[in-house]
Amino acid sequence: MTAKIYVPRDSGALALGAEKVATAIARELGLRGIEAQIVRNGSRGLYWLEPMVEVETPAGRVAYGPVKPSDVPSLFDSNFLSGGPHPLFLGKPEEIPFLARQTRLTFARCGITDPVSLEDYQAHGGLRGLRNALSMAPLQIVEQVTESGLRGRGGAGFPTGIKWKTVLDTRAAQKYIVCNADEGDSGTFADRMIMEGDPFVLIEGMAIAGIAVGATKGYIYLRSEYPHAEQVLNEAIAAARKAGVLGSSVLGSQYAFDMEVRVGAGAYVCGEETALLDSLEGKRGMVRAKPPLPAHEGLFGKPTVINNVISLASVPIIMDKGAAYYRDFGMGRSRGTIPIQIAGNVKHGGLFEAAFGLTLGEIVDDIGGGTATGRPRRDRGRYRRRDGHGPAGARSAGGRAARGLFPARPLRYAVRL
Repeated sequence: MTAKIYVPRDSGALALGAEKVATAIARELGLRGIEAQIVRNGSRGLYWLEPMVEVETPAGRVAYGPVKPSDVPSLFDSNFLSGGPHPLFLGKPEEIPFLARQTRLTFARCGITDPVSLEDYQAHGGLRGLRNALSMAPLQIVEQVTESGLRGRGGAGFPTGIKWKTVLDTRAAQKYIVCNADEGDSGTFADRMIMEGDPFVLIEGMAIAGIAVGATKGYIYLRSEYPHAEQVLNEAIAAARKAGVLGSSVLGSQYAFDMEVRVGAGAYVCGEETALLDSLEGKRGMVRAKPPLPAHEGLFGKPTVINNVISLASVPIIMDKGAAYYRDFGMGRSRGTIPIQIAGNVKHGGLFEAAFGLTLGEIVDDIGGGTATGRPRRDRGRYRRRDGHGPAGARSAGGRAARGLFPARPLRYAVRL
């Protein structure tokens, strides 16, 4: 059995030296005459442990981190290919407390699969949602998304099913699905993690959306600062097209759907959906007056669904497990899970996916491990940043408010200290 070594290709891990670690491992394998496969996976989102190297052993995957190139020879000396003891040994990744207490639905495959292997994606439950959708009428798909309680994860929290129903009911010869991947707010990286670590879930979600509303073309509007995401997305789209997941007959069905990546020019305003549409049309990105809504007259004047990356990437699990399964997570009007992005002066910075209902104190002190400097939080008489991002962004006062529940509105949370 050929050993498998997982080294992330995620931008965050690359910034911390993952490419040099992968090169060092390949070199050491050659020097020692060991046959092994190096898989470039996404990140699991534990950025204080990156580069986190994982090895497939008979007992399951075990992790080591954070690994530097200089650590590689000692890892081999410690027989890390069989899970041998080493000062960087972390055990099974899923048993690391930061991961163990998460509810990973949208990010279930991030850091586990090869992001550009459709075979690996399907082996871990991928395309089941799309296959279920193909057995349903478009209205049934829309109703299932509506019943799930899924709301936009880009900031406004608009019910996804209502938006889809509007486009479905609008008669037109051409309709579009547009994914807003212009993740321009500071402290946010959830969209990037999905696109670099599990792009097929986004592709699947967009294909389901197209079938549901009668759209045959999709665009991912990507910010120019994400070159690694662009590369991974284009590789994944090509693989999906080759396998018949995209094209004139989606998985051999009567439905056609194809998509492509378009890269923005760095304008922050293009994170707003109507300015994004102008940019996609080759114009200067400017906010449009409403009405008409994009659902009626969007891209090139045609009915258009515009959803955030996380919104679309959440659709496959809804179509796979059912609306009731997804709706069972969360609280109030906010159903499902939310990716909480923790960064700044904190010990455990990374992505934490959980059902709505955590307190800010839990996130910062318990999950995040408190401040990296060890200094106490400045709650009393001051405020702490809690970014809901976009126009819906908010600052919560210290003390009682900072320890209270997140509101039952699905904002896009990036907690920064």
